[in-house]
Amino acid sequence: MHVGMGLFFQGLEEGRDDHDVVRGGLALADQAEPRGFGSIWTAEHHFTRYHMMPNPAQLLTWLAGRTTHARLGTMVVVLPWHDPVRVAEEIAWLDSVSGGRVVLGLGRGLGSIEFDGFRLEMGESRQRFVEYATAISGAFETGAIEADGELYRQPRAELHPAAFTTFRGRTYASAVSPESARIMATLGYGLMLIAQKPWEVTVRETAEYRALFQEIHKAEPPAPVLVNFTTVDPDPGRARALHDEYAVAYARSTIDHYAFTDERLEHVPGYEYYAGLRRNIAKHGLPAFNRFLADLQMGGTPDELVEQTVERVRALGAGGVVNLFAFGGMPQHVAQRSLDVYAEQVLPKLLATDPHRDIGAPAQSA
Repeated sequence: MHVGMGLFFQGLEEGRDDHDVVRGGLALADQAEPRGFGSIWTAEHHFTRYHMMPNPAQLLTWLAGRTTHARLGTMVVVLPWHDPVRVAEEIAWLDSVSGGRVVLGLGRGLGSIEFDGFRLEMGESRQRFVEYATAISGAFETGAIEADGELYRQPRAELHPAAFTTFRGRTYASAVSPESARIMATLGYGLMLIAQKPWEVTVRETAEYRALFQEIHKAEPPAPVLVNFTTVDPDPGRARALHDEYAVAYARSTIDHYAFTDERLEHVPGYEYYAGLRRNIAKHGLPAFNRFLADLQMGGTPDELVEQTVERVRALGAGGVVNLFAFGGMPQHVAQRSLDVYAEQVLPKLLATDPHRDIGAPAQSA
C-alpha cells in the first residue's frame, strides 16, 4: 500500500524555539524519500505554535528540488484564507517543477484564531470554499481561472505554467458534516481522513461517501487517504508511554487550538456539528475527550502498528496512510527514533501488503 510521511512543525517542547522546530522537521523530511516513503505532506496553520506552516506550497516546492519521485501533498490548503488565483498559480507551478507529483488536499478551516487574524468572517467559509474550489479545480483542467459567484468573481486569467496534468483523482478534502460531504462529492474529491470521530462512525461515513460519489459521478471516488499521528517502539511499555505522553499532548493542543470548548462555534453558520462536540465534552469531561482523541491515533509495537494499519486501510477501502512522527512536544531524538523504528520494522511490511492500493487510484472494497 502507499505509505507517506507528514510534517508537523509543532512548538510545544519546553525551551525549544521556532527555528529549531523547523530545522528538526526539515531533517525528517530529507529522510522520507531515501527511506522508502512514497509521499511527503504538510498542513497549513497560522498565528500560533500549533503548527508553524503558513504556506504548504512553499515548503513542498523546496522539497520538490530535493526529491525525485516522492509525491508532494497538502493536508490541507485552507481556501477561504487565500486568493484563489494565487492558490491555482502556486499549485500549478509546484506541479510543473515536480513533474506532476502534487496531491492536493483542500479544506475550509476551523480555527477561529486564524479567521480572526485574516479579518475574515467564519460564517462565509463554506460558500467561499465551494466557489473557490470550483474555480481552482476548473483552472487546472482548462488552464485558466474564472468565476462569477456570489462571493468570488474572477475575470478569465490564464495560468502559466498550467498544471502538469489533470488533477482529477488526486484532489482530496476533509468532510465532517453531511453537508460538507455532499459538497466534496459533487466536486469529485477524495476523502482525507484525520481521525476525530469514533472509528465505527468513520468507517460508516466513508462508505456513505463512496455511495454518494458513485450516485453523482457513476464512478469510484479516489481512494481515501488516512492521516495518523504515529508512535512506535519495539518495547510494549515504551510504545504505550510514547502514546500516553505525545499523542495525548497533541490531542490537547488540538482542543486548545480549535477552541472546542468555546460556544462561539455553535453560533457560526456551517459549524453546527461542533455544538454537539462541545456538549459531549461538557457531558464526559475534558480529560475523557482528550483521551478519546488521542486513542483514535494508531500506535504500539511495530507488529501492532502493521496490524492496525492494514485493518484500517482495508476497512476504509483506502489507498494508504500518511504518518506524522514529530508532535506533542516530542524532542527531536524521540521523533528520530520513531522514524527509524517505523522505516526499518513497519514500512517494509506495509509496502509488501496490498501492492495495488495507492493514493489517486479508485477506492477499493473493504
